[in-house]
Amino acid sequence: MKAVRYHSYGDSGVLVYEDTGRPVAGPGQVVVKVAGAAFNPLDVAIRGGFVRQVFPVAFPHIPNYDVAGVITEVGEGVTGWATGDAVVAFLPVTAPGAAAEYAAVPAGALAAAPRTVELADAAALPSVALTAWQSLFEHAGLQKGQSILVNGAGGAVGGYAVQLAKQAGATVTATAGAGSADRLRSYGADHTIDYTLTPLPQAVTGQQFDAVLNLVRTDPKETVRLAGLAADGGIFVSTTFPDLDDAGRGVRVVSVSVRSDATQLAELVARVDAADLKMHVAGRRPLTDLAAVHDEAVTGQLAGKTVLIP
Repeated sequence: MKAVRYHSYGDSGVLVYEDTGRPVAGPGQVVVKVAGAAFNPLDVAIRGGFVRQVFPVAFPHIPNYDVAGVITEVGEGVTGWATGDAVVAFLPVTAPGAAAEYAAVPAGALAAAPRTVELADAAALPSVALTAWQSLFEHAGLQKGQSILVNGAGGAVGGYAVQLAKQAGATVTATAGAGSADRLRSYGADHTIDYTLTPLPQAVTGQQFDAVLNLVRTDPKETVRLAGLAADGGIFVSTTFPDLDDAGRGVRVVSVSVRSDATQLAELVARVDAADLKMHVAGRRPLTDLAAVHDEAVTGQLAGKTVLIP
């Protein structure tokens, strides 16, 4: 089969589109014919070796840990799944990934794919929607009637976070560029802030929020200012591993590391099929473009979620 692999850490030039052996379903696994594999910014950090102590990979490594496709083989001990089933999954981050024609997937990570979107596009759901869900409900404990600030709402996680928070009955303030404002309002955001026009602290002068969800990398000063927007006894949740141990005033600081959860993923799929959760795929590219996608992400030219098609 064809796959994109890299044989050492490095820049995007280490990504090679090449022939390799097709995976075989081991015990507890299925093999999926890949319809789509989503790109995530973490893929760049892993490829560059910047997070090797947290996410070490064995070479040669196939990247991309979000997959949608059709089961072609079922391994020993797997029940509830059959060949021909359309599925989505959040793969173990350091395992061989989905940037290939076929991928081996732990059966425990599978959920049935949404029926109301293109199968390839369904790859844009698993890890980012799970990040939003776990950030809001497991870590922030968001409840009806509370207020939340979503910083970086224009990205893939942010879009899902805005929708899920609004559906939970929260008042949602979202920061994003002008190009995302209409989409976020359609998702239910009560207030949108164009951070390119008005600095966030100025835009929310005098306001505090029960929860602040930070989805962008911030320097130490910015992190402190963001945490300061959480109300006394509130919570500051970040997906970008902030260098902040104590925000004071009883504010809890939580750094999120998303985990695969098939039950939660199935709930998210159900919301997509019920038209309660909208998916946004900004681009579909052939798998051979993966190195270019990495470069565009690094230079800030990649707008929104990109799905790679084998």
